[in-house]
Parts: sequence; C-alpha cells; structure tokens
Amino acid sequence: MRIERAVASHKNQEVVIGLIDEASSWLRTKDTDQWARPWPSEKKRNKRIRQGLRKKQTWIVWHGMTPAATVTIAEKPIRKVWPTAARGRSVRAVYVHRLVVARNYAGCKLGEQLIDWAGHRGRDRIGAQWIRIDVWTSNTALHEYYMKQGFVPCGQCPDPDYPSGALFQKPVDQIGDACIPLRPDPAAEFIVEILESSAAVEAPVSV
Repeated sequence: MRIERAVASHKNQEVVIGLIDEASSWLRTKDTDQWARPWPSEKKRNKRIRQGLRKKQTWIVWHGMTPAATVTIAEKPIRKVWPTAARGRSVRAVYVHRLVVARNYAGCKLGEQLIDWAGHRGRDRIGAQWIRIDVWTSNTALHEYYMKQGFVPCGQCPDPDYPSGALFQKPVDQIGDACIPLRPDPAAEFIVEILESSAAVEAPVSV
C-alpha cells in the first residue's frame, strides 16, 4: 500500500467522493444522521473537496489500484469553526478533515495510522503541538472513538448550524514513533504497512 498526495483532478475528486458516499451508506445503518445528505449541499461539499485538492492538502491511500482511505490535512484552522485557535497563532496545530477509510479496510487500524501520521507530519513541517479535528456533533460513537485514540474534547463550534461542531485535540508529543509505520521519502510518497488486527475497529469518518 502507498499514500500519495492527490493531484487536483476530476479522477481524484471522484475517488474522494466515492469513499464519502460509501461511508454515508454505511452510516445509514448506524444510529447517526452524519452525512445523511451532503452538507450544506452537494455542490458546496464538492467545492470543499476540490479546494482541498487544489491546495495540495488531500492524500489518498492506495492498495494497488484500489483507494483504501483518504484524509485532508490543513495547517490553518477554519476560522468559523476554530475562532479561538485562529487568534492564538503562537500555538501551532494541524487540522484533519474528511478522514475516511473504505469499509473493506475497517479493522486494519488504518484510520489510527493516518491520524498519527498527520500529527507527526505537522510536527516535522511546522512544529505542530496539537492535532485537531472537528467531529459530527451528534455522532457520539465517533466522539468515543477519538477519545480512545487520546483526543480530548476542547469546545464547540460557535456556529449552531455547523453540523460537525464537536472539537477535539491531541498533543502531538503523545504519539509514539513506534506506532507510525508511515515513512516519508523525498518524493513525498509514503509506504504504508497495514497492521493486521483481530479486533473489528470501525473506520473513522469526519467532515
């Protein structure tokens, strides 16, 4: 498996949308309204995806020719979601968006590896002290998932209409190097070693 920065193309946009749509269908079997429909509309959701690709923030994990996961990583907060963090520039952090693992790869701890990789990458690039994520407000099972990964609640988005308003963060220095099987090379391509697990860990999803 490999993880690559996704170039801005229609093909990669469709890959990301396909992973999101698959996750949305799976979420319909769970007790949550997350991604019941694109927010706030399909057009605006797709625009966010295109922006992530154009800003070179989006990564796709490939298993051969099959997309296994995607994540978008920003080095600046969305101001309306993280207004306090946007003002506190002395504290550096990376912000994870649209972390989605394909259902065929649930249970491989790929989501955990991507979270840790994002934190280490942020530390190495900008000296990030925190890895932060905004989580679907009503998806309490997902809140628990992130807390099991060492995240702690750190407030709510002040916009009541924003559906992914539960804010979580984790200190980057809590990520152990031994837990990171993703290793960068000068070509900005990363080798991914999937850690097989007998436990059925649900794949994480986020806006």
